[in-house]
Amino acid sequence: MSQLHRVVVGLSGGVDSAVTAHLLKQQGHEVIGIFMKNWEDDDDSEYCSSNIDFVDAAAVADVLGIEIEHVNFAADYKDRVFSEFLREYQAGRTPNPDILCNAEIKFKSFLDHAMRLGAEKIATGHYARVRLNTATGRHELLKGLDPSKDQSYFLHRLNQAQLSKTLFPVGELHKSEVRRIAEEIGLPNAKKKDSTGICFIGERPFREFLNRYISKEPGPIKDPSGRTIGKHVGLSFYTLGQRQGLGIGGIKTQGAQKGGSEHTPWFVARKDVEKNTLWVVQGHDHPRLLSPQLQATDVSWCAGQAPASGAYAAKTRYRQADAACDLRHLTLADGQAGFELAFSDEQWAVTPGQSAVVYDGEVCLGGGVISLASTLPD
Repeated sequence: MSQLHRVVVGLSGGVDSAVTAHLLKQQGHEVIGIFMKNWEDDDDSEYCSSNIDFVDAAAVADVLGIEIEHVNFAADYKDRVFSEFLREYQAGRTPNPDILCNAEIKFKSFLDHAMRLGAEKIATGHYARVRLNTATGRHELLKGLDPSKDQSYFLHRLNQAQLSKTLFPVGELHKSEVRRIAEEIGLPNAKKKDSTGICFIGERPFREFLNRYISKEPGPIKDPSGRTIGKHVGLSFYTLGQRQGLGIGGIKTQGAQKGGSEHTPWFVARKDVEKNTLWVVQGHDHPRLLSPQLQATDVSWCAGQAPASGAYAAKTRYRQADAACDLRHLTLADGQAGFELAFSDEQWAVTPGQSAVVYDGEVCLGGGVISLASTLPD
């Protein structure tokens, strides 16, 4: 039997973390639950469910017979995740706060707190796996076994010290099996639906939320010919590839625009922050939405070292199939490390601010924040 530990589990109120705690207890570990409160603003609103989630987490702890502690990380979150999130949006990029939340809160603030409680390991309900490579002595972050739930993309910024302390029990299971276990042992949240919102925004309308923190600067929406066809409410409120909420449906095109017609949907293709202009194109596969290569900065290799240049696979957004690519390392103008990915097939709506995550088979090597994406000529 593997070594037994005192393990602190992040109980979110959801079924994945609940089954995580159950599995660890079943294996004989000493299990303590912690509920992380990461957001306080308007926490009594209809969209913020942290109070309901804590009640669910406490009910799970009661059924499993483990202690649970409510810990408030809201100040850390605002300082290290939310402020960066706003900075990126104001610069016209589209950040992924869940990735930063994992690196800065769940596997830093939470890990530090757990160690103060005498924990030897922490565990969460993420669909990923950690394996010690005995040949190299390094810990490897692997994809979860359920390909439809794999969350390694969100965890690629974890470092070797964090991976060495972390367990992901449900990463070995499919979601259907997790639900089955939860029902079998009578967990009160066995049928609770998965949360889908950004980690702190929850299910609330995103534009409405962002509007409280970022001032609106309306400007023109232009098509590839330079014609103004509408007005945007502020560049921060749009992302590349966005189709809904542009307010320009039914505009007729002038001339033959790459397969476009008055019925072809419009998509956001570029945000020009300097000129406060939103550029849109017609058709999902317009050349200006397709990128053969990208550059990434703010690099983080969870593998413990940068991989050699060469052929790998990568994702430029979550829930995307691995895309074959060639990786080449760069030294940026400020002396920082970066990398370039050249794809075998063009990638759709590659978005600055999002993460490009590199894989070698099932092993997640790490990644960086997309800074630049080239597009095909019209």
